[in-house]
Amino acid sequence: MNRLPLFVTVFFLVAAVSTGATPTRRRKHRVSPAVATKPAVVTHALATQRVAAVHRASVPAKGTVTAPVIAGGPWTEPTYADSTVGDNVDGDDLVVRRAAVDALGNFNGSVVVADPQTGRILTIVNQKLALSSGFQPCSTIKVSVALAGLSEKAIDPANKFRLSGLGKMDLTYALAHSNNYYFATLGERLGFEKVSYYSHLFGYGEKAGLGIPGEQPGRYPSAPPHNGGVGMLTSFGEEIQQTPLQLAALMSAVANGGTLYYLQYPRTLAETQNFVPRVKRRLDIGPLIPVIKPGMRGAVEFGTAHRAREDGPIAGKTGTCSENHTHLGWFGSFNDVGSRKLVVVVLLTGGRPAIGPLAAGIAGDVYRRLGEKNYFATTQPLNSGSLVASQICCSR
Repeated sequence: MNRLPLFVTVFFLVAAVSTGATPTRRRKHRVSPAVATKPAVVTHALATQRVAAVHRASVPAKGTVTAPVIAGGPWTEPTYADSTVGDNVDGDDLVVRRAAVDALGNFNGSVVVADPQTGRILTIVNQKLALSSGFQPCSTIKVSVALAGLSEKAIDPANKFRLSGLGKMDLTYALAHSNNYYFATLGERLGFEKVSYYSHLFGYGEKAGLGIPGEQPGRYPSAPPHNGGVGMLTSFGEEIQQTPLQLAALMSAVANGGTLYYLQYPRTLAETQNFVPRVKRRLDIGPLIPVIKPGMRGAVEFGTAHRAREDGPIAGKTGTCSENHTHLGWFGSFNDVGSRKLVVVVLLTGGRPAIGPLAAGIAGDVYRRLGEKNYFATTQPLNSGSLVASQICCSR
């Protein structure tokens, strides 16, 4: 098996210990790389110094409780903003739109809600952000990496993965607690070429939507990242630019059994009435979904996404990291029961409060608000005429 670079290996081990991400302890948040802007080639002494610095910073003073150490400040994006400014809500499902706007509140971010059975986007809060060139996916990349590892039989779901210094760990625990060292090691086992192949198959590096004005394709690197190689790519999403729509499309494929739809965003009455689902490609992941789903459910039930926990089962994956002095908090999810399923993706940008667990809490609030409206209790089609709205609807 390929070995991770020394400084990456030591960093993951210290991060796991400092955050409690071991098979016997729970981890609340993930520590971002303390070496995110440093060259990949370092001496053993320098690696040791960096690890010691991370460890000292992660030890709170006696009697105090501190947040995890996250590199990247000072933050250049505001944590709070009116995220509805400039949105065009014509064609939106107004019940879903209201739930998403109210759940996001004053946080600076975006919420995308889609129907995984058709690929139809029901609302986008903060369309400018959602349709932009994308952001580092942080730990949400681990869903596609898990599917790649299972497809290539690099991991056996029936067995635990032996990790140096951490003992044995299975895929369910690694997904639920977002264990970086597990996925960095898996990435090294797969190699960049295979990781890249599956990532593109799952929609990275291309537009997720069909004819959506302003949508960007994001970016996927053509070679292993300079910072940490494939291990950092498969654990933190290093050098990847993911859009909220790309994550929504992938989550839809997991939710519906393996169909990657083109996401469509009808904006007029005619487009709504004439909407026809369009399949981009069928993914051969049907047998793998029951294997990754317990980890995604576990993230909500007892892992990093516990703030999303509601009465009904939700499956999802959090992500927390920083990029260009902007803190990022991701959560991609779907409700895992009932005849009407939704995919909810939340992206937060700003300062230190913008983390994956908070994004999960916002998504959970979307599901809760829709549940209170009995949204999931009906299978009747929506009244197309009610979906065309004026700009005064659903803004703050």
